[in-house]
Amino acid sequence: MTPKSVTTAATLIIIFSVIAIVYVMQSIIVPLLFAIIFSIMMFPLCNLLERWKLPRAAASVVSLLVLIIIVSGAVSLLVNQVIIIGKDGDDIAKNFLTVYDSITKWIESTFGIERGEFTNRIREQGQSTLSNAGSYALAAFSSAGGTLANAVLIPIYIFFMLYYRDFFQDFFIRLNSDDPAEKTRNIIKEIYAVIQSYLLGMLTVMGIVAILNTAGLLVMGIDYAWFFGIFAAVMILIPYIGIAIGSVIPALFALATMDSYWYALGIVIWFQVVQFLEGNFITPNIVGGKVNLNPLFAIISLLLGGMLFGLAGLILAIPIMAVLKILLGLNKNTEPYSFLIGEPTKDHLHKETFSKWFSKHKSGENEEGLEN
Repeated sequence: MTPKSVTTAATLIIIFSVIAIVYVMQSIIVPLLFAIIFSIMMFPLCNLLERWKLPRAAASVVSLLVLIIIVSGAVSLLVNQVIIIGKDGDDIAKNFLTVYDSITKWIESTFGIERGEFTNRIREQGQSTLSNAGSYALAAFSSAGGTLANAVLIPIYIFFMLYYRDFFQDFFIRLNSDDPAEKTRNIIKEIYAVIQSYLLGMLTVMGIVAILNTAGLLVMGIDYAWFFGIFAAVMILIPYIGIAIGSVIPALFALATMDSYWYALGIVIWFQVVQFLEGNFITPNIVGGKVNLNPLFAIISLLLGGMLFGLAGLILAIPIMAVLKILLGLNKNTEPYSFLIGEPTKDHLHKETFSKWFSKHKSGENEEGLEN
């Protein structure tokens, strides 16, 4: 019998080897992963079109065109807003310097702290950053576009995944020939359901959060309210701290463009209120318990995804982790890891839980000793 330590070591070696291979082949794997997720998202539409007697090839093409129009529209909107904001970069930088100087003078007069080389460098860097805000943002979008691979391969992948989906399903049935075919089909359906519910739920949550963010910014009279509101909504892909990070940019923008510091404070407070509503009411009721990931492992997966694939990794991390949780739960040997990735229940958050488990485990050992 193989020692457990050897099995564990072999498992870790395999995991690290897979991660290394994925990292080296990311230019192929990242577009393929996006294509899989997008094809799963568009499957209901493609299936509906086929029920309306449209041939599968035509249904796949129509579904692909709908996806391209939606994604292109969203990207065009954001890029257009970035270009407009970039044109005002010099004016924003001048306002930022005025605000910065007034803040440092207040600190000097109140606390007697003089400006040094460090604060002067912050001043210069802030001016440079705001003056080139448009070019920085466009570079970020260009980098993101490169991460998602070119605009030709992903649509081709999506089309073939929709068109040959029954063929791929038969492949997985043959691959898992030890189990009944129906079991494999149910696993595939569960993976589809998890990804669809998560992505569609998150898109709905983002839409609601974007409206709430934008409404608050419009009430305060902040320019480019829709852009900042949508940007902060997209940041909820980073659990717990996403909206907080998304509030920093509009708050700094308000400091540089408005005549009072209270606008920046109001933005931060309002975004925190939205984050509270999103975390406690909006997401639980819309996304629900379909994914059920441990918050700690959700953050770890985001960090690992970002380290491996950048922005693309942040987007892919949670769906991949949710699928991994399902797959690990299928095998008795890996089921504990699925349990670890899953979200703890309320019972695990009470102090008495461990003591009850320990007492039960101890009593079981005593009973076994008496029998022997």
